[in-house]
Amino acid sequence: MTGEVTAEAPADGPEEKASELAKGPPEPLEEGAASGSPGEEQAPVASPQAPVPPATKPAPPSEDVPSAPLLLTVEDVSDSSMTVSWEPPERPGRLGFQGYVLELLREGALEWVPVNARPMMVTQQTVRNLALGDKFFLRVAAVSLAGAGPPAVLDQPVHIRETIEPPKIRVPRHLRQTYIRQVGETVNLQIPFQGNPKPQASWTHNGHAVDSQRVSVRTGQQDSILFIRSAQRSDSGCYELTVKLEDQEAKATVHILVIERPEPPSSVRLLDVWGCNAALQWTPPQDTGNAELLGYTVQKADRKTGQWFTVLERYHPTTCTISDLIVGNSYSFRVFSENLCGLSASAAVTKELAHIQKAEIIDKPKGFVERDFLEAPSFTQPLADHATTPGYSTQLFCSVRASPKPKITWMKNKVAIEGNPKYRALSEQGVCTLEIRKPSPFDSGVYTCKATNALGEASVDCRLEVKASATH
Repeated sequence: MTGEVTAEAPADGPEEKASELAKGPPEPLEEGAASGSPGEEQAPVASPQAPVPPATKPAPPSEDVPSAPLLLTVEDVSDSSMTVSWEPPERPGRLGFQGYVLELLREGALEWVPVNARPMMVTQQTVRNLALGDKFFLRVAAVSLAGAGPPAVLDQPVHIRETIEPPKIRVPRHLRQTYIRQVGETVNLQIPFQGNPKPQASWTHNGHAVDSQRVSVRTGQQDSILFIRSAQRSDSGCYELTVKLEDQEAKATVHILVIERPEPPSSVRLLDVWGCNAALQWTPPQDTGNAELLGYTVQKADRKTGQWFTVLERYHPTTCTISDLIVGNSYSFRVFSENLCGLSASAAVTKELAHIQKAEIIDKPKGFVERDFLEAPSFTQPLADHATTPGYSTQLFCSVRASPKPKITWMKNKVAIEGNPKYRALSEQGVCTLEIRKPSPFDSGVYTCKATNALGEASVDCRLEVKASATH
């Protein structure tokens, strides 16, 4: 007798039994008393004043009828059903055992109503189609051929209510680490959650309620959305979502960091100049843009061309030495700060120029010696292989020594490029420069600088590679 059966809630209630109630209350179940047919029982009238019907005093024990079932328990309750179970009685009766009869009494009603019309040989039953919000008392009695034994009665009514699913929050993977946005961008957090019935959701910012003037919150059946139209640095911090259902709650935190470009270094100064080197020092910016600095970018520009070239990127110390400066030039330097948003909008520039001077030569001639200064061309600084990005002008440099002044000819892949407006060639004080304006991958190749005078000629080569932009 350990099977399970499913039954629908009986439709007959106190209204349908009004005529029977007018005749007087029914007799309670008595041990050893048998009604019209074996297994049938009369339903006792529950007192309308007391929510729990008083237990019926059992008749003197009889060996013919079963004793009361044991351990009547409610196994499960949902919004429209309940499942109950019990253990067989200690004494099944001497006559043939027929099964069990389960009865319900709706709170406020007067009659017990059997769930099954005939005794059933099961010790677990599921009653369905119950009304949400109702409360029921339960009792079950064992039945034999001699009649129904005393019932086992639940002490407390069973409340049919909506199934409660504990609240649970599922934080998306990209929000499990710091969520970074730039100033002015939108913040849109959608956090799914579970819970039945619908739980109450609330947000806090750094332990305080969110500012409704800046933050919009919309909570649906399965998620909660926090929206900021234009993020500011003050919106950074810890946002906590609390989902509460009765006395149960779940919490999840999302860390937001709103950043912007940093300020440039406070100041930069030229510490020393020696040989072809210059030493710089600067102070960190006062405002890093609410983010950690990735480093500094240092650039140089000679006074003649005024063009800036990057010599250091994402450099962390605040002092550096710039080498390989050209003798005879004067240089300015500037320093940018950099964080996740990029470089600072402006840079700190040195006030003094770094003059790269030739070393002093003390001449102690023993006497006048006429010297021939004529010299064939020779390159003191060759061309260096170079790689650049399409669309950004680039320059090739070399230095030549000759007397008389040589004629400089530039060639690409052994073909002279004079007169081509894409190229601009300069030669000052022996420094030869070829500027290639907005190169494309077609401009890649071998470039040659050739110097010629009456005493001879010399040439140097380098390879220029224009890297194509990556396609995203």
